[in-house]
Amino acid sequence: MHSQSVYNSVRVNSTRRRLLIKCLNAHFYSSTAAKKPFDILFFGRDEFSCNVFKQLHDARDVWKSISIVTNPDVKTGRRGSHLSISPLKQLGESLEVPVHTIPRRKVDFRDWMPPPPFTNTNEPHFSDLASETRLLVTASFGRILRPSLLRIFPPGQRLNVHPSLLPAYRGPAPIQRALMQGENVTGVCVIDMMEKKEGIDAGSVWACKSMVVPENATFPLMSVKLARIGGDLLVTVLRNMLLGKASSIPQPPVSSITPHASAISASDARVDFTSQTALDIVRLSLAISHQRPITTTMPGGRALQLHHLSVSKSHDDLGPVEPGWAVYSPHTRTILINCADGKWLSVLKLKSQDRALLTAKEWWNGVKGLGVLHEGMLKLL
Repeated sequence: MHSQSVYNSVRVNSTRRRLLIKCLNAHFYSSTAAKKPFDILFFGRDEFSCNVFKQLHDARDVWKSISIVTNPDVKTGRRGSHLSISPLKQLGESLEVPVHTIPRRKVDFRDWMPPPPFTNTNEPHFSDLASETRLLVTASFGRILRPSLLRIFPPGQRLNVHPSLLPAYRGPAPIQRALMQGENVTGVCVIDMMEKKEGIDAGSVWACKSMVVPENATFPLMSVKLARIGGDLLVTVLRNMLLGKASSIPQPPVSSITPHASAISASDARVDFTSQTALDIVRLSLAISHQRPITTTMPGGRALQLHHLSVSKSHDDLGPVEPGWAVYSPHTRTILINCADGKWLSVLKLKSQDRALLTAKEWWNGVKGLGVLHEGMLKLL
């Protein structure tokens, strides 16, 4: 396993690194006896889940049966005109894999029971042969699994594929947060699922692998790459378990500087030109624009979406201005917005509240007729 080299790449001082390596030498679980192929219950929902599941489904040597648990169909749009279907459900049906959906409400999920053969025998040590083959896998599922559900599966056979180099970026949005912070290296870990009281994404590590983050990488790109790595790692772990060669190690301890991956909210998408640099905002767009548009505010309070962002070259001809001032550049054919570091954010397309998405020139021509320009520039709030 490459865990030790991966953790050494984390930015820590030498004292802490010695502590981490000491922790890495301890084992939580080990598999010493050969086993029969698993009966796998796979929990997921999105494209990341799908790419992990594809790798697992193709590895026919590690499972005897495999089933999917995912979110129910949800009506969205005006008056429920659109039906949102879990990508994992669609994939499972195309592969003729049994698909089971959970209740829509979280409160109802607390009492949800998995399908046969994943039923609780109430035997704390899982001595029967059927329970020994049960394996739980989660990948971007988005729900907390209650303790009684986890206990249906033997210890060491409750796995999660998490797209970060743990303990960095524990939480529901590890890919987004890593991109927002401009990380050069990230990775995937296959870890034990633990009860919530023991910590989210805090389980022992069966395998992990790092990767270099490509320049200008977006969330969709990173999701695919990390899921494929994670799927390969998962299959390797399961093969080692079947051979009796698998072992896990505890995660390094969390410190005050360990980054967390909290869920992306609407407030994350609102930019502040007085505190964020142009590069900060570009990174934000790469990380979350697939789920939330980057927004600012026009004079008068109307929301303004910013699309296709980049850091522009120096524009000495514009002179020194305060952060938040915007102008149309005929040279770049973009809107340029001055940011906290004095550099200019280049915006190719914009969308005013309740209006269509426009090119920078089209949008600027409309703004000129609103009487909100000052000496040919616009102050964004």
